[in-house]
Amino acid sequence: MNTQTIQTAEPFFLPGSRTGILLIHGFTGTPKEMRWMGEYLNRELGFTCLGVRLAGHATRPKDMVRSRWTDWTASVEDGYNLLRGAADHIYFVGLSMGGALSLLMSTRLNVKGIVTISAPYMMPDEHPAWQIQLYSYFKTYLPKTKGEPGAGWFDKEAYKEHISYPLNPIRSAAELKILLDKMHTALPKVTVPALLIHSRDDAYVVPENMEKIYAGLVNAPDKTKLYVTGSGHVVTRDAARHQVFEAARDFIRRVENQS
Repeated sequence: MNTQTIQTAEPFFLPGSRTGILLIHGFTGTPKEMRWMGEYLNRELGFTCLGVRLAGHATRPKDMVRSRWTDWTASVEDGYNLLRGAADHIYFVGLSMGGALSLLMSTRLNVKGIVTISAPYMMPDEHPAWQIQLYSYFKTYLPKTKGEPGAGWFDKEAYKEHISYPLNPIRSAAELKILLDKMHTALPKVTVPALLIHSRDDAYVVPENMEKIYAGLVNAPDKTKLYVTGSGHVVTRDAARHQVFEAARDFIRRVENQS
């Protein structure tokens, strides 16, 4: 097949009960990084799981350069509306930028709870979006890390199968900055239970980000922090993934039992 979407990185739908989980991948990532988690929640609890593909992702980097933060929120909204046809209660589970989208969109859509994993509160370099946009006219891409690709991963075999764009599009970083600013404004408006998960060994989005998000959730009725170790940024594919899957399972089951 000659498809636009990278093979094995397609969005996925796993039918199950009337409890729906919308799984949202990260910046430059693909639905594949959420698939194992979706399969786990579908298998263990019978939940209906939908892994969305955010606009401009899982195809080619130039598609991402053209995408704006509102295209990513629209992708989440599309997934939510599709899932509503199969589920009565919906939870957001987001990795990295997917976590930021989960927080923001939980204030716009009717969800029962959210799980964020490795979510950023801020960019490593705190430049305003317009400066990043300006810089993007002179340089299109930046390397993701200073070290070797995959250096932050603990499960090297899992890294070999990981699919994401090899470089960060600078224009897209400006959109991420705008999205995070929108998320900051939304945090006090989050009024559903939230589970925040972060690896202490995440060198890409450092763990202090979780503390800042947690502090901002002043009106969440139920908020929990979980630190894991022995994984890099993409915890859903790395060595501590089962601990993350189980924590999400227990959190969602607990919230469901309270309703």
